[in-house]
Amino acid sequence: MKEYPVLGNKDTRSGFGDGLTELGRTNKDVVALCADLTGSLKMNQFEDENPERFFQVGIAEANMMCIAAGMTIGGKIPFTGTFANFSTSRVYDQIRQSIAYSDKNVKICASHAGLTLGEDGATHQVLEDLGMMKMLPGMTVINPCDYNQTKAATIAIAKHIGPVYLRFGRPKVPIFIPEDQPFEIGKALHLTEGKDVSIFATGHLVWKSLEAAKVLEAEGISVEVINIHTIKPLDAQAIIESAKKTGAVVSAEEHQKAGGLGESIAQVLATNLPTPMEFVAVNDSFGESATPDQLMTKYGLDSINIVEAARKVIAKKIK
Repeated sequence: MKEYPVLGNKDTRSGFGDGLTELGRTNKDVVALCADLTGSLKMNQFEDENPERFFQVGIAEANMMCIAAGMTIGGKIPFTGTFANFSTSRVYDQIRQSIAYSDKNVKICASHAGLTLGEDGATHQVLEDLGMMKMLPGMTVINPCDYNQTKAATIAIAKHIGPVYLRFGRPKVPIFIPEDQPFEIGKALHLTEGKDVSIFATGHLVWKSLEAAKVLEAEGISVEVINIHTIKPLDAQAIIESAKKTGAVVSAEEHQKAGGLGESIAQVLATNLPTPMEFVAVNDSFGESATPDQLMTKYGLDSINIVEAARKVIAKKIK
């Protein structure tokens, strides 16, 4: 099994901030808007270097989305920044009508997603956002796994024409994707090759899937781990080819089971290659206030849960 050394620990929101800063220096059409959370979104340096291209709209997220949509008409590439809950649930009507329906070139950048927001509690821990956004026609949905991949994704979406939802988080997590790894929208990233089970993971669950793979490999189980950083458009070919090889599939995500990555994978398999499958995700529940690690354990999003799901789906395959 291929090893991925930890290159450090850093929050993915810093990857967004550093990617945005780089864009500010290289692409003069990039503008940034923030809803009173500049520090939390790590947008400070972009603001300092480009005060004429940074717009602090205050606690007015709906207005921010409409302003961003309008800016695209003049050829600007607006990046909006606020918490994932406020980037989706609070402004879904504005995104649907002013951005998605109108096919505006807005980059909706959403931090503090999922249970790993931790102590802020259930009202801020959005677990439905990927489903909400992937259902919008024409919306690209991206959920990178570490600092390096988030930075690369931030830079890549500036070149993509059309609305994008980019999701990232607050906690420090292992950096394991090489800094020079190209980011290709819609192209899954194979991390390990295996023949017994395929684990398709996204976001923070990618590293936990690699941890799970080590446990399974020690048991003699050959594991294929694939990083699905782009939820939409989904790399259906990579999913089908891997499932054909292993005959058993696990999906892993920090999101509701309903509407998430696993649901999209199940649809691909149901229509192309019916395959035994298990889901590691939040099961129809809101979160609560606790540390990120406590919540990931309580809601079944740890590496051990991925190990158990893999064992279970392999047993189904054998039967």
